[in-house]
Amino acid sequence: MWADAGIAAVKSLVMLLIALNLSVVLLWVERKGSALIQDRVGANRANIFGGLLPFNLGIVNTLIADPIKMFTKEDVVPAGADKLLHFLGPFLAVFPVLVTFAAVPFGDVLVIGDRTINLQVADLNVGILYVLAMSGISVYGIVLGGWAANSRWSLLGAIRGSAQMISYEIALGLGLISAIMTFGTLDLQVIARAQGANLWGVIPAWGILYQPIGFLIFLVAGIAESKRVPFDLPEGESELTSGYFTEYSGSKQATFMLSDFAEIVVVSALAATLFFGAWQVPYLARDGFHLPGGLALPLPQLIVVVLQLVSFLLKVFLLCCLQILVRWTLPRYRYDQLMDLGWKRLLPLALANVVLTACVIVFAG
Repeated sequence: MWADAGIAAVKSLVMLLIALNLSVVLLWVERKGSALIQDRVGANRANIFGGLLPFNLGIVNTLIADPIKMFTKEDVVPAGADKLLHFLGPFLAVFPVLVTFAAVPFGDVLVIGDRTINLQVADLNVGILYVLAMSGISVYGIVLGGWAANSRWSLLGAIRGSAQMISYEIALGLGLISAIMTFGTLDLQVIARAQGANLWGVIPAWGILYQPIGFLIFLVAGIAESKRVPFDLPEGESELTSGYFTEYSGSKQATFMLSDFAEIVVVSALAATLFFGAWQVPYLARDGFHLPGGLALPLPQLIVVVLQLVSFLLKVFLLCCLQILVRWTLPRYRYDQLMDLGWKRLLPLALANVVLTACVIVFAG
């Protein structure tokens, strides 16, 4: 029992470190990526090496200087604010996002002696339902955070955020349903393993080949769920001062910002798991590579696990970069355009995709 508890704790720590560290790295990627897109330098001032290096990529600014600045700022609570909810708001915004990673597999299995460890924090046979449940309660952090500040602008941003998240969560759920129908299971690990097959013995049978429309629906809805440009109406500075976290400072503001980047990571992790083979490496099985034509390259089991973990992280990182590229490429929607896209465009398309998937399954079976 103690061994099982220790293994579960280690897997939880690994997934938490992946999520948090990648969220922080994405802050640097966004700064330098936006600078590259806009043909400017970007963050490059702080340098702990005293200028000895011939280059300065701004890593010190993003990973050391700015976090120290944010977490040492004074925590200001507005007069008339609900102090308890003002304190809990940032936590309620980031907690559901982080616990969502418990259902995401980051590898197949690790065999140590006679023990086989499933590389997934929580072995849930209803993993997709768990993901939808966590995304459903994440709206509470936004609503309570905006309401507790006793500011009309924060409240307006919170109302916009809740309406947006509820609207696009329906399309996101339908995108997940299309994947469920395709693979016939709610278990994310089973879905990941099913994508290890090869079509005609050559093409990896990843979900994107079966559900290209489902992927686009999921990605658009996921970006809207994370309240990123072009769907950043709840945080629009030109319209709402700075949105639902206007009255937050210091570590609380940093926590809200962390939740935004963590949402990018969780959307990318789910997209990679459902549509891009999760931890799968083409032609890599548990005992090594099995190439087309009957060629085989045996590998130690530990090397296989490392390759799977690297594959998963690389896919997640590339999908995160895609979202950041969208962030700095497209303009912000008007609020009526935002709702029009969600209810009149994305939702009918998602329903049509579910019906089409059902028809293909029935007639192909």
